Amino acid sequence: MKDERKSGENLAKIFRLIRSRDEIVFVDKKTHFNKTEIRLLNEILAAKAEGKRLISTQLAKRLGITRSAISQIVNRLEERGVVVRVGADQDKKIAYIELSDTILDQYGEDIENSKRFVGELVEAFGEEKFETLCALTECFVALAKERIKMKK
Repeated sequence: MKDERKSGENLAKIFRLIRSRDEIVFVDKKTHFNKTEIRLLNEILAAKAEGKRLISTQLAKRLGITRSAISQIVNRLEERGVVVRVGADQDKKIAYIELSDTILDQYGEDIENSKRFVGELVEAFGEEKFETLCALTECFVALAKERIKMKK
């Protein structure tokens, strides 16, 4: 009974962490983007930093919203010159969503404000604790993915 209760508590903690992560926008000033657009741009930037490219389906999965909603967001951002759709060489049906060449010029202030804000957070939290948090989170996520793969 105690293990069952503890398992339920742990599941609730995970859900709270995920929900709280989704509520964070790493900027403390007015921005040119809404919260969902920022999350989408963050996913594109994170993938780019890993040498990867994302398609709409992957963005929808990462943001937990429908492909239709992603399409609408991407259309808006594309009209503003923020993102571009780039066809895949091997399959013309696939379009990667990438940042436009001009985004850094157009929205550099937003990016600099975000970097400053995160820097302040890390400084207040402590660099060592931040690195430990990142490392432990990566280990936990890798373990979860491994277990999920084993169950398939």
